[in-house]
Amino acid sequence: MKNKKITVIGSINMDLVTSTNRVPILGETVMGESFHTIPGGKGANQAVAAARLGADVTMIGCVGQDLFGQDLLKHLKAQGVNVEHVEPVTDSSTGIAAITISNGENHIIVIPGANYHVTPVFVASFEDVIAASDILLLQLEIPLESVEKAVELASKHRVKVVLNPAPIQPLPKALLEKVDYLTPNEYEQQLLFDSIEWTEEERQEMLRKCIITRGSRGITFYQDEKVEIPSYKVDVVDTTGAGDSFNGGFAYAICQGASLKEACQFASAVAALSVTKLGAQGGMPTMQEVQDFLRERNEIV
Repeated sequence: MKNKKITVIGSINMDLVTSTNRVPILGETVMGESFHTIPGGKGANQAVAAARLGADVTMIGCVGQDLFGQDLLKHLKAQGVNVEHVEPVTDSSTGIAAITISNGENHIIVIPGANYHVTPVFVASFEDVIAASDILLLQLEIPLESVEKAVELASKHRVKVVLNPAPIQPLPKALLEKVDYLTPNEYEQQLLFDSIEWTEEERQEMLRKCIITRGSRGITFYQDEKVEIPSYKVDVVDTTGAGDSFNGGFAYAICQGASLKEACQFASAVAALSVTKLGAQGGMPTMQEVQDFLRERNEIV
């Protein structure tokens, strides 16, 4: 099957991950179990997730001219992501996410840093890259106006757009109408629908674009009727990056011509495998691992 092109425009961070038995209450100090620096950022995570599966992935973004930035570029390249269009900037540090993991759940604080240099002008400079793509994959850890510019260019060149609306914020109606697939969780989907005044026809049209992730309760999407896909049961180590793994897997499957149901099932398997290991990108599976996982469950690969 032809290996089509996925372009990801988004954040590139270093995750500073602390594991602890319990999260301290206000004013309290507790002893942690471990600390790791792990490549992250929703954009980079989703790029790596798709590249691990064998996709032809190009990343567009910014890092600082610091050690984290250098390490992240080397890492992305090693994962098979094209970083030719990732620009080191001089006046901002590389973005970071401070993550605390306790009992399999995570608490995250993101400092964008160089990610906010992904401006509309910066995005527009890569119009030819977007135009040559089969899928444009976006999130909301870069300025919203830059996301709007990217969607505008994709629409101009008839490139399909997958938008993961996270971290959630109110989005313009015009932006949502140009997106082909929205991948919110239940909370994000509700906020998006409540923040805009829709006619019933518009609401139904938007609902058909939504692939709603519900964690351990699976996936919901709408075609002629509501479709629910159960999640895979696995031993959870770290949920960081599960949504990003899903989005990378979903974009890959759609790119390869899978139906919506097939793409959701495949992406669910990718996400399930991702939570069995520590770290966002560290847990993302290869195509062989996904195929083995599905074969064990007697499912079509």
